[in-house]
Amino acid sequence: MEASVILPILKKKLAFLSGGKDRRSGLILTIPLCLEQTSMDELSVTLDYLLSIPSEKCKARGFTVIVDGRKSQWNVVKTVVLMLQNVVPAEVSLVCVVKPDEFWDKKVTHFCFWKEKDRLGFEVILVSANKLTRYIEPCQLTEDFGGTLTYDHMDWLNKRLVFEKFTKESTSLLDELALINNGSDKGNQQEKDRSIDLNFLPSVDPETVLQTGHELLSELQQRRFNGSDGGVSWSPMDDELLAQPQVMKLLDSLREQYTRYQEVCRQRSKRTQLEEIQQKVMQVVNWLEGPGSEQLRTQWGIGDSIRASQALQQKHEEIESQHSEWFAVYVELNQQIAALLNAGDEEDLVELKALQQQLSDVCYRQASQLEFRQNLLQAALEFHSVAQDLSQQLDGLLGMLCVDVAPADGASIQQTLKLLEEKLKSVDLGLQGLREKGQSLLDQISNQASWAYGKDVTIENKENVDHIQGVMEDMQLRKQRCEDMVDVRRLKMLQMVQLFKCEEDAAQAVEWLSELLDALLKTHIRLGDDAQETKVLLEKHRKFVDVAQSTYDYGRQLLQATVVLCQSLRCTSRSSGDTLPRLNRVWKQFTLTSEERVQRLETAVAFHSSAEKILQECPEQPEAFNEMDQFDEIEAVGKSLLDRLTVPVVYPDGLWSISSLKTQF
Repeated sequence: MEASVILPILKKKLAFLSGGKDRRSGLILTIPLCLEQTSMDELSVTLDYLLSIPSEKCKARGFTVIVDGRKSQWNVVKTVVLMLQNVVPAEVSLVCVVKPDEFWDKKVTHFCFWKEKDRLGFEVILVSANKLTRYIEPCQLTEDFGGTLTYDHMDWLNKRLVFEKFTKESTSLLDELALINNGSDKGNQQEKDRSIDLNFLPSVDPETVLQTGHELLSELQQRRFNGSDGGVSWSPMDDELLAQPQVMKLLDSLREQYTRYQEVCRQRSKRTQLEEIQQKVMQVVNWLEGPGSEQLRTQWGIGDSIRASQALQQKHEEIESQHSEWFAVYVELNQQIAALLNAGDEEDLVELKALQQQLSDVCYRQASQLEFRQNLLQAALEFHSVAQDLSQQLDGLLGMLCVDVAPADGASIQQTLKLLEEKLKSVDLGLQGLREKGQSLLDQISNQASWAYGKDVTIENKENVDHIQGVMEDMQLRKQRCEDMVDVRRLKMLQMVQLFKCEEDAAQAVEWLSELLDALLKTHIRLGDDAQETKVLLEKHRKFVDVAQSTYDYGRQLLQATVVLCQSLRCTSRSSGDTLPRLNRVWKQFTLTSEERVQRLETAVAFHSSAEKILQECPEQPEAFNEMDQFDEIEAVGKSLLDRLTVPVVYPDGLWSISSLKTQF
């Protein structure tokens, strides 16, 4: 029985051999019952097929049958167990009926299997799934019963189909090859040879069958030696289940018969070659020396463009196509003659060697001419391709140079300048490549020898040489013109970069000056507690003013440079017109504020100096101050300073602020 015949039934997985074994090394047969009604006829067919797979030695160890009744009814389970008595009575050693968690009604299960052991021929036990490991190791149980054994029913079935197909095809092929090989060994008479020819080819390809067998054997061996997670070297595709030795035996027989078959084919081919050599040799020689040579003599040009070169290549390919047919005949004839010469059993060895030499000389000479012509046309096509690419690059570069530059900032100018340099570099490389291709093509043309019959080709090549040199000179002139324009554009773009830089730096100078003004208004407010401290503050303020003056001068210089660059570039500055008023406005505010600060500090110095002088002269009679004229002077200076502190100072945003220094006095 073949699996392909009962494939629909086997796909239902009514029963299966998972490859697991019990503690007696007997195979485990699993019957998974389901909620649906199980067909006993189909189950019987499945069991018959499965039990036909193991070897007799394996069957002698007995089977352990697991009837999974967790999803079925008791009467179905009982029917299946009783059916095992008729299907495999002598081969079943133990039947484990897996009961559901909620056991069947005791009234229904009054039938005791253990009392029927003698009549059934095997022992039946009722066990729950979690206690099944008492009888079978977990590594030999599938995952359905809490084990670790992996079993894929469809994978097993597919491998089984491949095995049976290989067995059937290999057996048939062995019979056919034996018939062919034995018929060839009976004699060499012409009549027998003809009878063998009728069945010379087997019905199936031996290589295909051998490949299928090797793949199947490799799969079986791989699965056999792949251990489980526990390190056990066991697999459900064991040789006892899939008859690995049978596959190996069939492969050995096939290789032996196929080797003999190949030898028969070689002998037959050797005999038939001799009958065709004499006629084909002269046909090849006559065509190559006649029409073939005439075709090559008329082809000399290389074209003046890619399209022209491609057209010449197409024409040459047509000529090569015609020659290739005769070269194929030459190769075949040469191999046939060499085989006959190596065999050494032919009478006309001298004639065969002469024919072989003549054929080789003509073919090699013609092939060399074809190859030279093909290389010349390929070099011409590459030259024209490089020339066209270079021309397109020059056109692109020229188009870029003809467009006026209107970038938004210095970064975009730098990017454009970088792109321009890259294009120019690409043009340089392209021109260098064109020179190399052109020189290589000129070398091939100058080294071109006359064809077989002494025809001189110097005059025919002059037009090609002039064309190549003209193209290279034209590209050189175009490249030189572009370089001159690039130099002018580069200078202009560098000036624009400088212009944008000046504008940015001028704006930065305004920001710095604004920050200095803000610092002057918000942090430079102290007047000192004595004359010495006030003088130090006055000196620091002058240095602070020097920094602001340098910043202002720097901004003015940048704006003047911007004007010069704009005049040179003949463009209007976008930011200098706004930056100059801002710079002047901030500087004016800073100057006014700074002058006010200087006047306050100078007044404070005068006040502190006068006060300290009086205190030094009359340190013990402060009540005499009212009688001194100096006190009136000090009082006038102090009031003047207080009045100045009430004078408002203008912030950059136009608001008014009054210094809080009055609190010091």
